[in-house]
Amino acid sequence: MSKSIAEIKQEFDRAAENEWDVLCGAYASDSRRGVQNLIAGCRKKQAALARERERLYEMRAYERKYEEYTYICGIDEAGRGPLAGPVVAGAVILPKDCEILYLNDSKKLSAARREELYDEIMEKAAAVGVGMASPARIDEINILQATYEAMRQAVSSLSAAPEILLNDAVTIPDMVIPQVPIIKGDAKSVSIAAASIVAKVTRDRLMVQYDEILPGYGFAQNKGYGSKEHIEALKKLGPTPIHRRSFIGHFVDV
Repeated sequence: MSKSIAEIKQEFDRAAENEWDVLCGAYASDSRRGVQNLIAGCRKKQAALARERERLYEMRAYERKYEEYTYICGIDEAGRGPLAGPVVAGAVILPKDCEILYLNDSKKLSAARREELYDEIMEKAAAVGVGMASPARIDEINILQATYEAMRQAVSSLSAAPEILLNDAVTIPDMVIPQVPIIKGDAKSVSIAAASIVAKVTRDRLMVQYDEILPGYGFAQNKGYGSKEHIEALKKLGPTPIHRRSFIGHFVDV
């Protein structure tokens, strides 16, 4: 007696990627439409994965260019533009054979996908470092210098010493490690993309915590950026200790 379509679907659902070809071949002669749809779906999934791996191959161009280095570190930041909260930098060293599917510029990903990728990066990376500069520090030395400071902290907190830094757009002052600034690097390098996700998720989680301590500003939703609701709350409630005084002068007296 032949298997039901539901039973065959369970086989497809349970199958590992390296079993898909065998499974599709085994049921190729089954003329039932439901089975043929399962095979078509599997082939479609294979094609999508092939395209994703091709995209990731292109995103490893800089990692291949500097492959003589064992520890290539991607650097990126999150939170240069908001009215509130710290600026956070991420530094990530990925193993050379590391595959993290759907890795991309954090701004191109949903919050749920960023969270998933953050966990995978933390699990697979050779080293991860995080640095941050507070709103008070941003006001003291300006956002650009605070960003550089956070990036230096992130590098210094790595458990492995990087041999070269791939940076998203900037050259960090006072660093002895060779640096390669890459315009829109978070979309062109897997290392920088990983750093952008670490920085973004770390900062977003902080802003959710701040929302519990400082309700009314919508920090969990706007993450400190100048949304209409945030600006209205700022005018109504006044600034909090995590607002950047140098950023909010257009909206309230500071």
